[in-house]
Amino acid sequence: MPHYWLMKSEPDAFSIDDLKRLNESPWDGVRNYQARNFMKTMNEGDLVFFYHSSCAPAGIVGVAKVCREAYPDHTSWDKNSAYYDAKSTPENPRWFMVDVAFVEKWSSILTLAELKQSPALDDMLLTKKGSRLSVMPITQDEWEYITTILKK
Repeated sequence: MPHYWLMKSEPDAFSIDDLKRLNESPWDGVRNYQARNFMKTMNEGDLVFFYHSSCAPAGIVGVAKVCREAYPDHTSWDKNSAYYDAKSTPENPRWFMVDVAFVEKWSSILTLAELKQSPALDDMLLTKKGSRLSVMPITQDEWEYITTILKK
C-alpha cells in the first residue's frame, strides 16, 4: 500500500515540466532535518503531489511517484554545489535524496488558497500557518479528497 507525500519545488529551479521531460530525477538539495527524515521513510511506489512554490499562484500541479528510496545526497559533498555541507561526508552522510518519476501534469493548478478553503484539509500540514517544509506526508484521506476536487 503506497504512502502519500507532497514535495515542493520552485518552478524556475525544477518544474513539473522538467520532470516530465526527464521522466525520472533525483530530488536533491533538501536541507531541513524534518523533510530529510520524511524522505528517509519513503518507499518505492509512494505517490507524490508535485507542488510549485515561491510563485504566483503556488499550488499542486501534478503527480509523481517515488522510484528510488532514500540514498545519500552527493551534492552535500561538492564544494561547488549550492547544497554543499562541510559536515556531510560520504562516510557519514547528513543529507539524503530520493528519485521521483513523472506520473501526470494537471491541466490546471490547485492553489494553496483553494486548499485552505476546504475544511476537510484543515489538518493538512501544508495548510497550517507557518508550515514551510518542502517534503511532507499526506494522509490517504487528504490524497483522495484532493484528487476528488480535480474530478469535479
